[in-house]
Amino acid sequence: MEQRKGRRLVLFPLPLQGHINPMFDLANILHSRGFSITIIHTTFNSPNPSNYPHFTFRIISEDLPENNRCTKDLIAFVSMLNAICGLPFRDCLADLLSDTSEEPIACLISDAILYFTQDVANELKVPRMVLRTGAASSFCVFSSFPLLREKGYLPIQDSQLEEPIVELPPLRVKDLPVIHTNDPEDLYNVVVGMVEQSKASNGMIWNTFEELEGTSLATLHQKLGVPFFPIGPFHKCFAVTSSTTSSSLLTHDQSCISWLDKQDPKSVIYVSFGSLASISETQFLEIAWGLANSNQPFLWVVRPGLVHGSNWVEPLPNGFLETLGGKGHIVKWAPQQQVLAHPSVGGFWTHNGWNSTLESICEGVPMVCMPCFTDQKVNARYVSEVWGIGLQLEKGLERGEIEKTIKRLMVDKDGENIRERMLNLKEKSNLCLSESGSSKQALDSLVYHILSLESLTFHTH
Repeated sequence: MEQRKGRRLVLFPLPLQGHINPMFDLANILHSRGFSITIIHTTFNSPNPSNYPHFTFRIISEDLPENNRCTKDLIAFVSMLNAICGLPFRDCLADLLSDTSEEPIACLISDAILYFTQDVANELKVPRMVLRTGAASSFCVFSSFPLLREKGYLPIQDSQLEEPIVELPPLRVKDLPVIHTNDPEDLYNVVVGMVEQSKASNGMIWNTFEELEGTSLATLHQKLGVPFFPIGPFHKCFAVTSSTTSSSLLTHDQSCISWLDKQDPKSVIYVSFGSLASISETQFLEIAWGLANSNQPFLWVVRPGLVHGSNWVEPLPNGFLETLGGKGHIVKWAPQQQVLAHPSVGGFWTHNGWNSTLESICEGVPMVCMPCFTDQKVNARYVSEVWGIGLQLEKGLERGEIEKTIKRLMVDKDGENIRERMLNLKEKSNLCLSESGSSKQALDSLVYHILSLESLTFHTH
């Protein structure tokens, strides 16, 4: 530890739940390895510093226009952050660098999507590493956007949705990681900015592990040519080193755990679509009836704002839950890692955000995949086609299809085979964090790499 004393890292997360969680997990992992941590964050979705007394916090005021503080057009939001955070971030980092009362800064670690930080790091002569909070397989697709555009796959045409992308098997056009935005050119620019500035960084940290994504990591490593550190799954890596603090922006409803305690082993389908997805009232009702008709006990997270035009579960028919005789339980938000680890949970119906996908793998819970946008689409295709650990709802949200898919996963022979493959992958996710495991070795290399960056840092004192 002594040799690492005085090594300070500055971390800058993208202010969305799915990006804040892994960045804070990474901060905890590096803190446990003897680094001191300073978090720079925006006023939007700012974390609660009192949850992290072992970190220092610096806030920057990004002055987002009121209509862009919500994330209805995610790409416009990300574009704007990259456009307006440059100056306040630069001033904040320069201030930290000139503070002689603090230890010198060894390295900046920013979310890959905050690509403007590379120019600031260059100007202030601070090494910058990037954290990629998503999968390596989806980043492979992002890095291919210029090729995909050249080959005519982008922008996506409705008539092409089922066509295979021969350059990126097993993806089809409908699996491309796009999202609806008012200006599709914005999406292209954000993706290219993220990839190019990752290539210009001093290295990439990945919340994944070799045994899961070795092929994608190798392809990307060759393409980007910077040092790679796949040290995931972060939430498990940190769980081994210390007790965890929640970085959730929403309050967990613990009532679901006592409800799960009363259910049979592996009988419950857990349903959650993450912190950003939204669905129509019609889709909501199809999900409700599909769950009810499957005759499986279900724990359903219905986040306030999930259903267009409703506060919460108002569209459900009167007495819907009562008619199920205790087989259904609905909450606004759940302690997901705890839920997935519960012996009663036998399946996870998910939007396939990368955090959720990894958490499911780590607990050996097979998935029903319903991706909504961007990298979720690639994750879902890999879950169903490459790793064979889930089933994708290919035909949209229709109650008959939902019922059939849940039964296939939870009851049929198909589901047994999927569960077997999933348990095999769970075992690998545990092994990679053991003393001689791939992620543990990558973490040792990362610590060494950060310390070697010291020679690249020019301090103002």
